[in-house]
Amino acid sequence: MTADDTGPKSALDLVLERLKKQDAEAGVTDKPLSDEQRAAIAEARSVYEARVAERRILHSSAMLTTFEPAEREALEQALRRDLERFESDRESKVRKIREGQQP
Repeated sequence: MTADDTGPKSALDLVLERLKKQDAEAGVTDKPLSDEQRAAIAEARSVYEARVAERRILHSSAMLTTFEPAEREALEQALRRDLERFESDRESKVRKIREGQQP
């Protein structure tokens, strides 16, 4: 059953309709992404995945040569911090691409 049917609507259909109405009232328009934008987003995600893979390899290598618990914990914290930064950078680039700006 789809939202266009005359029968009862699911809770999901009702929520989606409400959100669309709120967006329309707020002046938010839904424009599809261009092929160029899709390619740029795919590239940004690919770069992110490559950076994460490289960082994890470097982390694994460093962990193999580190035996002190405090140093290992510092390496783990650095990895988490870097992964969060990479994710933040990726999301920022994707958001800019979606908004039509240059990343």
